[in-house]
Amino acid sequence: MKKILLVMTAVLASMTVCAQQIAVVKGGETKVYNTLKDAIDGAESGSVLYLPGGSFPIADADTIRKKLTIIGISHKASSDNVDGRTTISGNLFFDEGSTGSALMGCYVTGNVNIGLKSAVNDFLLRYNNLNSVIVKNQGCRNIEINQNYIRNSSDMGKCNAKITNNILHSLQNVNGGTVMHNIITSYFTIRYSSVTINCYFMSADNSVISNNVFLQSSSSFSGAYYWRQFLGSNNEVMENMLCNQNWGTDCINVKDDWSKVFEKNAGVSTASKYHFIDDYKEYEGKIGIYAGTGFSDDALPPVPYIKDCKVDEQTDAEGKLKIRINVKAMTE
Repeated sequence: MKKILLVMTAVLASMTVCAQQIAVVKGGETKVYNTLKDAIDGAESGSVLYLPGGSFPIADADTIRKKLTIIGISHKASSDNVDGRTTISGNLFFDEGSTGSALMGCYVTGNVNIGLKSAVNDFLLRYNNLNSVIVKNQGCRNIEINQNYIRNSSDMGKCNAKITNNILHSLQNVNGGTVMHNIITSYFTIRYSSVTINCYFMSADNSVISNNVFLQSSSSFSGAYYWRQFLGSNNEVMENMLCNQNWGTDCINVKDDWSKVFEKNAGVSTASKYHFIDDYKEYEGKIGIYAGTGFSDDALPPVPYIKDCKVDEQTDAEGKLKIRINVKAMTE
């Protein structure tokens, strides 16, 4: 962390007078770019891209085909961060050559797509707010999705994804993966023959699904609707919390309204507060997002950011321009 702080303090100082510049760091060398496309194109494989607060558009054609770690300030606007949150406007595509890449601390208006034509392995998504995650290639391995807000249904492409401590909509096509300590807020709706089927998982196979909270209640559906927890096979399902239904072994069947279980249930939103209250406090360290490795309410990646800065209006007698920067360091 000390090394990152020293590097980023120097980088931030060089970027202060020009808003929304992206620092690309590799082997102690730093280059600065004005657009996300230019930063991606100019970065060597293995580089770290530091995005300040602001909006960075990207086109679907700008596929990432190298190992890159992209780190934003946060997907939330902090009260003491002068630049606000880091927003990537558009979809991100990671394909052949991008194995080992990571995305942290960003609000992405679109989807994160992984493995378009070739398998992408050892990929990390952490501290982001995303529309969805779409794994295109079933040969992808070791996709880790941790502590994100995922606003719509995601497709793991039958890969062995590890999905932990997220607030998310719903999932499909997990094979040989791990789904633990998540808040799962919604469901898939599919038509089979003349019946409408609602399910949390569609095609989840050979996976561990445990210690999650499923917010939807099967009692909401009637008539032509039919409720299924999942469509799949050979899953190890245990110690999940559900409302008015049973699924797997040792499940917790909640009879109360969720308002009596959590501080605030607002779905996939930073307004949600999924800490247990009252009679359910005993589950805080066992079930849901604060169990296991835990969930960061701040969603701050391990990178410093500028709290405030002051630039003199004119140079001094020696022609030097004074810049004073107050940097806050975050640790992981």
